[in-house]
Amino acid sequence: MNTAQEHTHPTHAQAMSALEAIHARRTIHRFQARAVSAELVERALEAGHMAPNHKLTWPWRFYVVGPETKAMMDNAALKMKSVNGPLEGASLELFKEKRIHPQLIIITQKRSTDPVEAKEDYAAVACAIQNICLSFTAEGVGTKWSTGSLTRSPQAYQLLNIDERVEEIVGFLWYGYATHTPSPKRPALSDVRRDLP
Repeated sequence: MNTAQEHTHPTHAQAMSALEAIHARRTIHRFQARAVSAELVERALEAGHMAPNHKLTWPWRFYVVGPETKAMMDNAALKMKSVNGPLEGASLELFKEKRIHPQLIIITQKRSTDPVEAKEDYAAVACAIQNICLSFTAEGVGTKWSTGSLTRSPQAYQLLNIDERVEEIVGFLWYGYATHTPSPKRPALSDVRRDLP
């Protein structure tokens, strides 16, 4: 396999193994102002599209957000944060620092009138998001799955031209190169594991 093929193939030598990516994945809160290549984004979305889904409903939809739409979303978020008065000083600087996200994917779920199917579809979309996160992690890109108030705002649906009668926003997936990778302490596996006879 030549160098070019190694660079473009999803299992190229530089990528982590699946198990390594699972253990390395973290929620990133601070990103560098450096863009992720379209090639890595495409691979991550392909990984998301490979998620399991009961009865093959394919409930996920991926919206790759460009700079113009991202600017509109940032402005909408600032307005929501300023509802009790304008952000100033340190509060405004913190907001700006947190919004230094080079790129964004909006993930939605196709709505279902069947409550059982809707629950299964949400689980499938969550699996798709995790697949995307792991694909990015394997190639050195950090992610943050956000479910903040903007994701539930009618304004977000309007700005993104998403019909909320047809699709529900499950989250914003920010991605980019981390400035800092946190290391939260997890409970021991024995705290959450039970062996049944």
